[in-house]
Amino acid sequence: QVQLSESGGGLVQPGGSLILSCVASGTIFGIGATGWYRQAPGKRRELVATITRDGTANYADSAKGRFTISRNTAKTTVLLEGYSLKPEDTAVYYCNIEFCDYYYTSCHSNWGQGTQVTVSS
Repeated sequence: QVQLSESGGGLVQPGGSLILSCVASGTIFGIGATGWYRQAPGKRRELVATITRDGTANYADSAKGRFTISRNTAKTTVLLEGYSLKPEDTAVYYCNIEFCDYYYTSCHSNWGQGTQVTVSS
């Protein structure tokens, strides 16, 4: 059984910054892709940024230049740093980690519980 624990959300002023953290715990054999998504009220969940299994980072166009995704060597901690935040960045942010078996023959995605980020003055 694996668990994801997110932290770092809250109220941020426009132009401000934040760091979101996602920590995976439990019995872990392998980790594939890791990422952050967000869902604003009345909208679908959308990609913010991901890191592929081999370490390539990808960003949504809306996140390029303002968000940075990173993770530790074990891939069990995934960070999302946001800068120059805008009111339209307001959303619930979700961590997603792909857990795999030892030989990476079978993987499944797990979602965190979400953390609210509100950008407002």
